[in-house]
Amino acid sequence: MHDARIPPRYARCDLSNFVTYPNEKLQLTLTRARKFADTFPAVTKGLCLIGPPGIGKTHIAVGVLRQSIQRTGVRGLFYDVRELLKMIRSTYNPVVRTAEMDILRPVMDAELLVLDDLGAEKPSEWVEETMNLIVNTRYNERRPTIFTTNYEDTPDDSNLDSLKVRVGFRMHSRLHEMCEFLEYEGPDFRMLGPGSGAEELAILWKDGKGRRALPPKARSQARAQLRENDPLRSLKQPGPSRELKWPGGKAGRG
Repeated sequence: MHDARIPPRYARCDLSNFVTYPNEKLQLTLTRARKFADTFPAVTKGLCLIGPPGIGKTHIAVGVLRQSIQRTGVRGLFYDVRELLKMIRSTYNPVVRTAEMDILRPVMDAELLVLDDLGAEKPSEWVEETMNLIVNTRYNERRPTIFTTNYEDTPDDSNLDSLKVRVGFRMHSRLHEMCEFLEYEGPDFRMLGPGSGAEELAILWKDGKGRRALPPKARSQARAQLRENDPLRSLKQPGPSRELKWPGGKAGRG
């Protein structure tokens, strides 16, 4: 299980110890997750878990990964998307380009992959290209992937906080074909004190304290980031053309 790169904080996460309470969409998500883990590798789609922070998306994703590995012995991997991209950046060498693939190849080839916090990385041409390479490769090879994200799957292309805008239209289209989308709300598990459980969660949920949108700070940051990376920005205002702040190359080429 160590080879799966599951962080220590989530090492004991399992579908059997996930705390549930009367929340219809959460219960549906857990049912779908258990079905996936019970039938893997005979699955046709991965999972995309969507909702605000702190509602247990990563716990569920890790639980599916752990159960699938334990039951079938598959090669599974967990990566936080920001950590993965940071590792790929750190290997970049303008002369020797094979180092990028040393990181990317196990991710693309894993029999089951969890990509946590999709869309959290600052949008840029390089980020979109790198993530598209990973997702498209797994799509073409029919390798199931489990994603978690805090960004809503809304059809509004003008919503800068939507999953479609954060990851790009191409990847968004792939995700819908690759995954069953499971979106739910709920109170923040992290806000509960020691010893709290289902009863306290049920009270918070009943009182309408389940969070839905990103915090205002995150929303404003997302808008600022997208404005900065707007490909038409250089046409809208005077000054030099926009350049990527990181001089990384085209992932996977060379």
